Amino acid sequence: MLAACDIQRPAAVHQLEVLGESIGAPVFSLQDGTSPPLIARRALERAKFLMQDVLIVDTAGRLQIDAPLMDELQAIVREVQPTETFLVVDSTTGQEAVNVAQAFSERVQLTGSIFTKLDGDTRGGAVVSVKAATGVPVRFVGLGEKTDALEAFSAQRMAERIIGMGDVLGIIERAEEAIDKGEALALEAKLKGGGAIDFNDLLAQFRTIRKMGPIQNVLKMIPGLSAQVSEEDLNKVDERQIDRMQAVILSMTPIERANPDIINGSRRKRIAAGSGTSVEDVNMLLRQLTEMRRSLKQFKKLEKRFKKRGRR
Repeated sequence: MLAACDIQRPAAVHQLEVLGESIGAPVFSLQDGTSPPLIARRALERAKFLMQDVLIVDTAGRLQIDAPLMDELQAIVREVQPTETFLVVDSTTGQEAVNVAQAFSERVQLTGSIFTKLDGDTRGGAVVSVKAATGVPVRFVGLGEKTDALEAFSAQRMAERIIGMGDVLGIIERAEEAIDKGEALALEAKLKGGGAIDFNDLLAQFRTIRKMGPIQNVLKMIPGLSAQVSEEDLNKVDERQIDRMQAVILSMTPIERANPDIINGSRRKRIAAGSGTSVEDVNMLLRQLTEMRRSLKQFKKLEKRFKKRGRR
């Protein structure tokens, strides 16, 4: 259950209700002028009545110099006696994050911190500074706006991120979650049997890439890439290009997807019109598929050559 105790920010309660609905969690709120500490206490009573395992109390953001709101926060803690008290920190604030964390740890017994916006330009140096200054462990990091972008903190990955080594484990985990094992095995069997990839296979690959999250975030995980390509250039990568290519493929008939060689001039015009793209976009995608097929053929030849050498 979620408890809406942020009555300072306009629409904060509604925003939490939308989030609760999206993840299937009930939201307790009182919008009749009840104070946040009392809302928290009644939310706890309601959670116990409904036999909820977890109650997350969402409080208003506040500055460490805002004495009344800091007193309110202490009152909420006294009312619910939380098992965990997390401080949510904006990682883009730099040194100010340390000042905020120190001030909060002096007023409330923190058990962990959550750093947001680590998908931005920052590498995460504030994470190390806050941990060193307060001793409070980092529990989670936010790498985007959606709920699946909240990840458990990994010290090794953060260290690699800070020194620009990427996050290989992160890429592997995202790939494992995104890849459909059945589709992967079917494609492997198809290629081993001498078959050529078609647009159905390409569409499946595009969908897998999209499941892995924002392409900029995935690229930033690649070791060494941050040293070769600037953060600004990585952020310029246009994810809509993948969406356009998917639109082109979806505008093809099932026969055309399975047999790209039959796509002549008139078919290309129809596909372009149906996908809201240009004939040149269709031609570019056809060239990409042709190049992929050529590369796979060359790889198969090399594989056979090495196998022959191994038998000698």
